[in-house]
Amino acid sequence: MKILKEIFKFFNIQYKLWINKNEPKSNELNGQKSFKFNFEPKISIVTALYNTPKKYLIQMIDSVLTQTYTNFELCIAVGSVSDNKIEKILNDYKVKDSRLIIKFLGKNKGIAENFNEAIKLTSGEYILFLDHDDTLASFALFEIIKCLNVNPDIDFIYSDEDKIKGDGKRRFKPHFKPDFSQELLRCYNYMIHVSVIKKKFLNKIGYLNDLYKGSQDYDLILRVVENTDKIFHIPKILYHWRVHKDSTSKNINTKKYAFNNGKKALEDHLKRIGLIAEVLEGKLKGTYRIKYEVKKEQFISIIIPNKNHSEDLSRCIDSILYKSTYANYEIIIIENNSTEESIFNLYGTYRKNEKIRILEWNYDFNYSAINNFAVKKSKADIILLLNNDTEVINPDWLERMLEFIQRDEVGAVGAKLYYPNGKIQHGGVIVGLGGVAAHSHANFSRNDAGYFGRANVIQNLSAVTGACLMIKKHVFFDVGMFDERFILAFNDIDLCLKLREKKYLIVWTPYAELYHFESKTRGLENNPAKIKRFQGEINLFKEKWNDFLKKKDPYYNVNLTLDSEDFTLKL
Repeated sequence: MKILKEIFKFFNIQYKLWINKNEPKSNELNGQKSFKFNFEPKISIVTALYNTPKKYLIQMIDSVLTQTYTNFELCIAVGSVSDNKIEKILNDYKVKDSRLIIKFLGKNKGIAENFNEAIKLTSGEYILFLDHDDTLASFALFEIIKCLNVNPDIDFIYSDEDKIKGDGKRRFKPHFKPDFSQELLRCYNYMIHVSVIKKKFLNKIGYLNDLYKGSQDYDLILRVVENTDKIFHIPKILYHWRVHKDSTSKNINTKKYAFNNGKKALEDHLKRIGLIAEVLEGKLKGTYRIKYEVKKEQFISIIIPNKNHSEDLSRCIDSILYKSTYANYEIIIIENNSTEESIFNLYGTYRKNEKIRILEWNYDFNYSAINNFAVKKSKADIILLLNNDTEVINPDWLERMLEFIQRDEVGAVGAKLYYPNGKIQHGGVIVGLGGVAAHSHANFSRNDAGYFGRANVIQNLSAVTGACLMIKKHVFFDVGMFDERFILAFNDIDLCLKLREKKYLIVWTPYAELYHFESKTRGLENNPAKIKRFQGEINLFKEKWNDFLKKKDPYYNVNLTLDSEDFTLKL
């Protein structure tokens, strides 16, 4: 317990340093108050009250009235019955500021309908949802309007958020989110705070639905993403989520019905968009796992380049043959200048297996060229690139990758890989990490949740490792295959970025698991020739993807460090 307290204290100190460095000081806030935008729409902030503690209500209203952007209204629907203290507070505020619009409902209609009553009071062009016990950063509306001035066509905006204690002053646990990730949203509602939606668009898709009580906001956001791609993420802490004994911010189990209704919202979402799937509880409490139906048996070519290392190859092939529950595949081994008798003896055994083909590449090693050659020789529509130093863990690993690659919009799927000691080797790739690209959550414990669960939930990323990468063959050709200038390193990242250029999604799933004995078979980059080649590939990657590196990886957050794989703050 003492160690946990020390860790918590450390991260709180880190966050305070980040706040001091990154958030506007009083002189900047004063400047925002006098700043004039070309586009200054009214924002209608909506909230619903029910048995709201007095101090929380005051803090919520004060956080709105101290906004540096002033063209707003605060529309409040009161579901509490005969609460004279609350009525007096509201009436006193209304006398002081005409931007408060208040309706006493006379009864509690439930959270969704109470909010809908507040929405009916609005006259603004944009709606911002604010819970009755939470608060806004004083510069929240300013940042939203700044965003809308760059792109007034945006239909939905969300921001980063943190938690606040009951006193409303102590801030902790900042959540620095990725840009829109379809797969991550289907695991949990990471986009919830702050939520801003264009009023015309909201009228089109409909208001909150009481069928999803406790997850009515999740249902709304799922309907948002079904109907628009004009979604924008502001990577700033604009919302402070209150932590108290009855809030889901403190304990997901306080509202078990909300989790169940979130499951129903997801099921209905998937039906509306025509995806056949089962919604299950995820690896982590409060998360979901979408298990998609594999539409049909598709033939897979598993491509494995190899030189010597009979023990590693044997372990890899045996794990595929004897563990996999999916049987419609072939294994193509690309023999590349082996010299050891043991490997040729092993090949002799494999040639008797109708599932295995052995092709020869009698040129110098070039990972990109070898795989390009093999894909051309493949008989399948689905390609699985696999390193010879991997070992399958879960029998349904192929199904868990196929369920995503079968979708037209998905370009590549990656797996969760572990070192032999059980630590995470690959949790997806963050482009820009370490200056070029590196693996998310490297060396985290196998069952560690990671940053806001991201080591254990399905998500979209900019890239995944080629050590275990599934891709449709026609898509592989469509993007020009591997760039053969990348002899060993970054060819997989380059391939994924070419997929992203063509608007394909990359999916990483923790439900396809393998061991990866990395560096054992190819050796370390520890001699002058290898170091020179590696540096050359770094330079080539930086030159080729300079614009992407400047813009930053959309599935990471600019407030997180690029110096390590652990999602700590950038200070």
